[in-house]
Amino acid sequence: MKTGKVEKTEFQHGQIKMADEVVAIIAALAATEVKGVKAMSGGIVDGIAEVLRRKNLTKGVKVEVGEKEAAVDLNIIVEYGAKIPDVASMIQDSVSKAIESMTGLKVVEVNINVQGVSFKDEPVAEDTQRVK
Repeated sequence: MKTGKVEKTEFQHGQIKMADEVVAIIAALAATEVKGVKAMSGGIVDGIAEVLRRKNLTKGVKVEVGEKEAAVDLNIIVEYGAKIPDVASMIQDSVSKAIESMTGLKVVEVNINVQGVSFKDEPVAEDTQRVK
């Protein structure tokens, strides 16, 4: 999410300001560490950014951050053969724990949208000639 919105919290010795992008990065990193997740999936804008070779850590992540709570939407691509409900559940747990432990925000939702399935790379035969 690139809204630039910044949440601030008042403390005894000052305030802490946290941009939505920070929460989105935490969510993306936590999700991609789950076994069975091949990649995050963005829309056409992210596809264009990839063509232009710009790295975008928050691809496929949308967050809404309030003063005390956060909600996350993730678009993912799973590996072929992975049990999607199990992967989604592990992502929800991982993302919630990461955001709550790093920011102190309560995560009220983690919505998973499976955008595709990635097949394992097939080994390429060394001898590709049809005739000898």
